[in-house]
Amino acid sequence: MQLTTLFNDDSAVSPVIGVILMVAITVILAAVIGTFVLGLGDQVSETSPQASFSFDYNSTSGDLMITHESGTAINADSVTISGPVDENGDTWADIDGSATDISAGSSITVTSNTTPFASGETVRVVWTSESGSSSSTLQSWTYNG
Repeated sequence: MQLTTLFNDDSAVSPVIGVILMVAITVILAAVIGTFVLGLGDQVSETSPQASFSFDYNSTSGDLMITHESGTAINADSVTISGPVDENGDTWADIDGSATDISAGSSITVTSNTTPFASGETVRVVWTSESGSSSSTLQSWTYNG
């Protein structure tokens, strides 16, 4: 057997590489199709935004000012205020009629049902995805009076 013939003979390499590539392509296609069939691709795009809110309470009037301090801009129709306030369940857009997006510096004022808040009562800023399938509390404030 000649040594040069051994190094130049690559007839068995092509079929092996071809089979490996075909298996890899099949696995990748199965994974992509599986994520769409199971709906996992939709959940990835519906992660809650990262935002920070501050709360400023006026005990005399019962007004609570909620201000978006920092973070991503959020659609005002996706954020609701929940708690013992007159605006319970209303969206940010409903409370501030001109708001379309909530960005840093945006603020609204809500009024407590009972002036002052009772100790331990909590007001939450809640984000809900456009499809309504997921929601999360972005920030909460508890009255300790």
